Amino acid sequence: MSRYPETFGALKRSSYAGDRRTSSVKDELRANLLTRLATRKPIFHGVVGYEETVMPQIVNALLSRHNFILLGLRGQAKSRILRALTTLLDDAIPIVAGSEVNDNPFAPLSRFGKNLLAQAGDDTPIAWLDPESRFIEKLATPDVTVADIIGDLDPIKAARGGHILGDELTIHYGLLPRANRGIFALNELPDLSGKVQVSLFNIMQEGDVQIKGYPVRLPLDVMLCFTANPEDYTARGKIITPLKDRIGSEVITHYPETVEMGMAITEQEAWTARGAGKVRVPDFISEVIERIAFEARTDKRIDKRSGVSQRMPITVMENVVSNAERRAIQTGERDIVPRIADIYAALPAITGKIELEYEGELVGGHTIARELIRRAADATYQERAGGMNADEIIMWFDVGGALQVTDDVPVDTVVEGFGSVPGLMQIVSNSALAPMHDLPVVAAACELVLESLVARKKIARSDAGQYGRALDEKRRRPFQD
Repeated sequence: MSRYPETFGALKRSSYAGDRRTSSVKDELRANLLTRLATRKPIFHGVVGYEETVMPQIVNALLSRHNFILLGLRGQAKSRILRALTTLLDDAIPIVAGSEVNDNPFAPLSRFGKNLLAQAGDDTPIAWLDPESRFIEKLATPDVTVADIIGDLDPIKAARGGHILGDELTIHYGLLPRANRGIFALNELPDLSGKVQVSLFNIMQEGDVQIKGYPVRLPLDVMLCFTANPEDYTARGKIITPLKDRIGSEVITHYPETVEMGMAITEQEAWTARGAGKVRVPDFISEVIERIAFEARTDKRIDKRSGVSQRMPITVMENVVSNAERRAIQTGERDIVPRIADIYAALPAITGKIELEYEGELVGGHTIARELIRRAADATYQERAGGMNADEIIMWFDVGGALQVTDDVPVDTVVEGFGSVPGLMQIVSNSALAPMHDLPVVAAACELVLESLVARKKIARSDAGQYGRALDEKRRRPFQD
């Protein structure tokens, strides 16, 4: 950053804003947020679905200069929001060069900064910090110590400098002092031991700490942000009352409230742009993938306290596209168009994202995942083509019709197979699920219709992908290959 003043004297003579010389980081965030609000620009790019719920609360917390906590289940963009706070910081701020705690040259905090300014005066070297350098993030775990967060005495420093151990110059500063004049984000706060939490609220309120019995004044200029899972308040740990009392605002996050919003998030986050071919994900396939998460969040066999992360549909989408990509390579097709069969191939991305209750453990994760796919497919079909008469299809399977859908045949052969099922193509055409000239999408639409019938137990589907007649009511067992 050579374009900035490099000495304290040059800094004082520069146009560096007078109001910003001693303003706090919270004032800085507030001023930049007000500017962004006045220009009606998005507060944070890439955070979708919180415009009317979470974001106004965060804005109020920042305008109030509050330390705040984001409280929500896993996969609700809590960490992303905290990292996005750096976009509200100035492009650069000056510090005393070599300072471990980012000393403001106009108001130094540490003994090092004060001594250097007293000795060098206007010749004191100045360094500049960009926004990313002013953000420190830490995942709280039970083994985190006060030394990690606040600091500890360093005997080597004392010996080299000829200082007594009680001298401030012998301190090795922890993460929080090193975040001075910036943002300190602590994830999963309840996992932090009570002793460390006490050290946090003491420095938040009084601005001083004791390290090995030596009192040290550290009136830090820090925006403190935390995240926590509601389950953690009663399970793995808790936030001690004095610390919770000193957190200005508690903001509750949530999962996408609509399927459309979830699809927008998944589209933004999932890696689907593959170089091996042209990827086209039919919108109804995207909807099925998103509805899997929505169905899982309401399933009584899945632990509600753990939640179903928004990462589930994102990773499912990536696996689905990968399976379609593999099929396209094997069949020599250029287009990569996912189908329902590809969602079944993405079972590992579903089972790894759900925590089961006792009843769910008895059934098994893979069985529940398959049920979620079928329910999601049925909900999607009913939303887009509900009410279409499928009796002709059901009757064909009832009298012994069967259809095997495999990955190793070209799409025109697959569509030809679907065309042998009476009434199936008519439903796809009449419901406008797919343009009939687009064979890959037609194949996906045909599978959607059949999966809806499977979900309603009108027909059956084997694990090998073969469709046949429904459950035999007498024998109560599924169709077998």
